[in-house]
Amino acid sequence: MAIARLHGGPLDGQLLPLDDADLDRMIVPYSETQVVYERKGEPGNTGESDGPTETEFWFVEAEGEIDPFSDQARDRR
Repeated sequence: MAIARLHGGPLDGQLLPLDDADLDRMIVPYSETQVVYERKGEPGNTGESDGPTETEFWFVEAEGEIDPFSDQARDRR
């Protein structure tokens, strides 16, 4: 199993499972849009006994406008 560690953007600090450890770019759904993260650097923890392989992905762009309060406003209705 491999894990993507996300940096920057609205999903900063999140860990997501990676089906493909060789993936260079991730498009992840976020609220009513999508956010794009790109791989930076080499995978870590690639040994047999040091945990899941971990790759860093950094925020590139959002496909639409990101409104961090949109979910909160919807919950108040």
